[in-house]
Amino acid sequence: MTTSDHKKVLKQIGKKPGKLEKFKKHNTPKKRSCGIATKKCRRCGRNGAHIDKYGLDLCRQCFRENALRIGFKKYY
Repeated sequence: MTTSDHKKVLKQIGKKPGKLEKFKKHNTPKKRSCGIATKKCRRCGRNGAHIDKYGLDLCRQCFRENALRIGFKKYY
Protein backbone atom coordinates (compact mmCIF):
# COMPACT_ATOMS: atom_id res chain seq x y z
CA MET A 1 0.00 0.00 0.00
CA THR A 2 1.42 3.35 -0.94
CA THR A 3 1.38 6.40 1.30
CA SER A 4 -1.61 7.94 -0.49
CA ASP A 5 -3.84 4.84 -0.87
CA HIS A 6 -5.08 4.72 2.72
CA LYS A 7 -6.84 8.10 2.41
CA LYS A 8 -9.08 6.90 -0.43
CA VAL A 9 -10.40 4.04 1.66
CA LEU A 10 -11.08 6.34 4.63
CA LYS A 11 -13.74 8.15 2.58
CA GLN A 12 -15.50 4.85 1.82
CA ILE A 13 -15.47 3.55 5.40
CA GLY A 14 -16.22 6.94 6.95
CA LYS A 15 -19.84 6.12 7.80
CA LYS A 16 -18.94 3.03 9.87
CA PRO A 17 -17.07 4.23 12.98
CA GLY A 18 -16.04 0.76 14.22
CA LYS A 19 -14.51 -0.27 10.92
CA LEU A 20 -12.92 3.16 10.51
CA GLU A 21 -11.03 2.93 13.82
CA LYS A 22 -9.81 -0.59 13.07
CA PHE A 23 -8.68 0.44 9.59
CA LYS A 24 -6.80 3.47 10.93
CA LYS A 25 -5.09 1.37 13.59
CA HIS A 26 -3.72 -1.19 11.14
CA ASN A 27 -3.33 0.62 7.81
CA THR A 28 -2.26 4.24 8.21
CA PRO A 29 1.46 4.61 7.43
CA LYS A 30 3.78 5.19 10.37
CA LYS A 31 5.88 8.29 10.77
CA ARG A 32 9.36 7.16 9.73
CA SER A 33 12.60 8.36 11.30
CA CYS A 34 14.95 6.33 9.10
CA GLY A 35 14.86 4.08 6.06
CA ILE A 36 13.87 4.32 2.41
CA ALA A 37 10.45 5.90 3.02
CA THR A 38 11.87 9.07 4.60
CA LYS A 39 13.56 10.26 1.41
CA LYS A 40 11.29 11.15 -1.47
CA CYS A 41 12.00 12.60 -4.87
CA ARG A 42 11.60 16.36 -4.82
CA ARG A 43 10.00 16.32 -8.26
CA CYS A 44 7.70 13.28 -8.46
CA GLY A 45 7.54 11.88 -4.91
CA ARG A 46 8.97 8.40 -5.55
CA ASN A 47 10.68 6.57 -2.69
CA GLY A 48 13.01 4.23 -4.57
CA ALA A 49 16.23 4.87 -6.50
CA HIS A 50 16.87 8.11 -4.65
CA ILE A 51 19.97 10.22 -5.44
CA ASP A 52 20.89 12.20 -2.35
CA LYS A 53 24.42 13.17 -3.40
CA TYR A 54 25.13 16.90 -3.89
CA GLY A 55 21.74 17.67 -2.30
CA LEU A 56 19.82 16.66 -5.44
CA ASP A 57 16.99 14.70 -3.73
CA LEU A 58 15.81 13.25 -7.05
CA CYS A 59 14.96 9.72 -8.15
CA ARG A 60 17.05 8.27 -10.96
CA GLN A 61 14.31 8.78 -13.57
CA CYS A 62 13.91 12.49 -12.78
CA PHE A 63 17.68 12.89 -12.65
CA ARG A 64 18.06 11.47 -16.16
CA GLU A 65 15.42 13.88 -17.49
CA ASN A 66 16.98 16.94 -15.84
CA ALA A 67 20.72 16.13 -15.76
CA LEU A 68 21.69 18.41 -18.65
CA ARG A 69 19.59 21.27 -17.32
CA ILE A 70 21.19 20.93 -13.87
CA GLY A 71 24.69 21.02 -15.35
CA PHE A 72 25.84 17.39 -15.54
CA LYS A 73 27.58 16.13 -18.67
CA LYS A 74 27.18 12.70 -20.22
CA TYR A 75 30.49 10.97 -20.83
CA TYR A 76 30.73 8.19 -23.42
